[in-house]
Order: sequence, then C-alpha cells, then structure tokens
Amino acid sequence: MRGALGFLTPLGGSRTPTASALPWFPVVGALIGLVVGAVWWGAATVWPLPVAAALTVAADLTLTGMLHLDGLADSADALLPPVSRERRLEILRDPRAGAFAVAVVAVVLLLRFSVFATIEPTNRTPFVLAGIWAVSRSAMAVTACVVPYARAQGLATAFLGASPTLIVAITAPLATALGWFGTDPHLRGVLAVAGCALGAAATVAFARARLGGFTGDVLGACGVIGETAALLILAVHL
Repeated sequence: MRGALGFLTPLGGSRTPTASALPWFPVVGALIGLVVGAVWWGAATVWPLPVAAALTVAADLTLTGMLHLDGLADSADALLPPVSRERRLEILRDPRAGAFAVAVVAVVLLLRFSVFATIEPTNRTPFVLAGIWAVSRSAMAVTACVVPYARAQGLATAFLGASPTLIVAITAPLATALGWFGTDPHLRGVLAVAGCALGAAATVAFARARLGGFTGDVLGACGVIGETAALLILAVHL
C-alpha cells in the first residue's frame, strides 16, 4: 500500500516501486477519487459551481503531485508529432514542454473543469469519482503487466512480470459498485466507469502503435485520458 501511495501520490514517502504494489493501485485510486469528490461536494455547498470546479481540479493535481498530468504532457509531445520511434523516446526524456503538450493539457484541464462546473454534486457523488479513479489506476497497473516496456531500462521496469488477474478481480466489482451507488440514474455511473477503461485502453493502444510499448509517461497519460472520458460521460444530457 505504501509503495502504491509513494508511486501514485506525494504521500507514502519516496519508495522504489515493486510489482507487489500493483494490486493496491485501484485502492489508492479509489481513495484519491473519494477525496477529490468530497472536495467537489463540500466546495459546492459553499461557493458557486465554477469556484468549486476550480478547487476540485486543484485538489486532484495536489493529491497526484501533477505526476500524471506531466505524463500526459510528455506523451503528447512524443506521440502526436510525425517523428521516428527513436525521436519519440528522446522527447519523452526531455523535461521541456512543447506546443503539443501545452495544447493537450489545456484542453484536458478545460474539459475537466467544465464537467465539474456543470454538474451539481450530491453527497453520493464522491463515490462515483472513487470508482472512476480506481479504474484509471487499475488501467496503469494492468498496462504494466500486459504491455511490453518501450525501453531497455526505466522506473516502470520494476512492475514487469506481474499478473493482472488480482488487479482486475479487485477493480471490477469495486468500481462498478461505486459507480452504481454514486449516480442517479445508476447506469450513468456504470457507463462512466466503463468509459474510463475504454479511454485508458485507447490511449495505451495508440502509444503502443507509436512506441512499441509503454513508458511511465504513457501510464500517466492513460489515467488522465480515461478519467476525462468518464467525466464527459457523467455530463451527458439524458
């Protein structure tokens, strides 16, 4: 649990990741989502929705240390331009943000803010966010288990060789139950949870086509894109 916290958040201390941390990824994700959802609901009882939305986005960035957003930015710079595979891997190591990174991060943050600013949260809303955030972290863990690593060495190599079975067995019932309970109509939450998995999977598939595998930045990108897809489903008019 501490290993998962240390890898996914600024909490838990700086720890070398191991494969044994992967089954805890959905649990840590659910806890992060629950806190983000509680901030959303609590802030909306005090401030107008746009202010509550901004505080919710800020809370999520704080709890993740902006690690996943940084992965999204690096992935955008590396995967979107028409360059060679070797050049893509070089860009992923470059700490500077290019035009693709700025544009993609701006659009994603705007979409997330817009969803938070247009939905009136209830005391059950934190649970659907817990389900979505659990799936996004589970997607990272499953990717590390089943997708080839794009580099010879790197931080995420510590996760290679783990089995995804336990991760899926934990995530599927947990996220479905949280999504069902956290929304009305209940099907909306279940669809949002499924949308998170599909968005993350599409991101990983795109990265694999461009890189031949995944990197740590791709893990962050798949989580953020999956969450954003799920939030958009929550905001659909029925």
